[in-house]
Amino acid sequence: MEENYIQQLFAERIGGNKFGKDTAIYKFEKIKRAKTEAKRNYPDVELLDFGVGEPDQMADPSVIETLYEAAKKPENRGYADNGGRELKVVASDYLKNVFGVDNVDPDTEIVHVIGAKSALSMLPSAFINPGDITIMTVPGYPILGTHTKWLGGDVVNLPLLKENNFLPDLDSIDKETLKRAKLLYLNYPNNPTGASATRDFFEKVVKFAKENDIIVIHDAAYAALTFDGVKPLSFLSIPGAKEVGIEIHSLSKSYNMTGWRIGFVAGNELIVKAFATVKDNNDSGQFLAIQEAAIYALKHPEITEKTAEKYSRRHNLLMKTLNELGFNATKPKGSFFMYVEIPKGIKNGQRFNTAEEFSQYLIKEKLISTVPWDDAGHYVRFSVTFVAKDEEDEIRVMNEIKQRLSSVEFEF
Repeated sequence: MEENYIQQLFAERIGGNKFGKDTAIYKFEKIKRAKTEAKRNYPDVELLDFGVGEPDQMADPSVIETLYEAAKKPENRGYADNGGRELKVVASDYLKNVFGVDNVDPDTEIVHVIGAKSALSMLPSAFINPGDITIMTVPGYPILGTHTKWLGGDVVNLPLLKENNFLPDLDSIDKETLKRAKLLYLNYPNNPTGASATRDFFEKVVKFAKENDIIVIHDAAYAALTFDGVKPLSFLSIPGAKEVGIEIHSLSKSYNMTGWRIGFVAGNELIVKAFATVKDNNDSGQFLAIQEAAIYALKHPEITEKTAEKYSRRHNLLMKTLNELGFNATKPKGSFFMYVEIPKGIKNGQRFNTAEEFSQYLIKEKLISTVPWDDAGHYVRFSVTFVAKDEEDEIRVMNEIKQRLSSVEFEF
């Protein structure tokens, strides 16, 4: 069949005339296919899904009720644009009450976003010209880097290594990179490593950014989900942070509002203004009823605290289970991810050269789904957002993992 002319018109950033012809299978598609194969081969066996990167429960009933009532208000039917001042005020109060950040002006230093992903996708448009560099941490969430490349910029990756507590080594960046670098992306507590930043590290980041004229983009999607008495830490709580960067907060993970697509950007006034300008040319704002629901949520941080208690409990159970099986699992101080080094293989059996090989084995042979990461070492990510209806069911799931994996002896 003759090729349609449209095939020749695709932008190079998404593949040009090769768009749609790439036969490479990406990580999450491989996981999806492996899960389908496993369920087909073992239809009577429950697939234990630890790969899901989103909450397993609905939003708080009061948040849902707030949305319902707000959706009935005629004044909420129109475009929100960059407006909705009450959400900005409440977001500022939230930063103060939860993170101790008391110097963020709601009128000039906060703007709402339709989820953190949209913020990360639009920010490069405000700063990246062809040849500019965004510094990214790997493994990690790639959106800021993807859009940097689409704009003709380059991405330099900083590996997150166990020996550095999964914090990037800023001193390892060469001078030529620093001359061209404009953006530095950080995400703590981190996806996928579960690692948390320290005040000392953030202080170093502020100093680094000032010395090299770099803007810091801190993705704080998991910042409020902390455990065991650890106080949530905001980058903006560091002296000088507002001079060099912004922080992106999302209600997706902390309030079980993933599909609601609501969050906010806060920090440096000029960066926020530039982002708002780009945003105004990309969307018409989030539905004001959803903003009202977010306002209710942010006024009730105890909702997040209750969710964190559940994740903490599940982390304890998962860590104990994996360590009894020979893994070296460590409970993170925040997030819902446990990042675990893979075994070298099975005694007198299969070898695992990559995390992807081990993850595929777990899915296809043991019906346990995880997410592999081979960017900086070989690890699999377990998410404690697995489906379990109560605490008793959580224990049942752990016992099921132990039973399935006890049938083999792993070599580490």
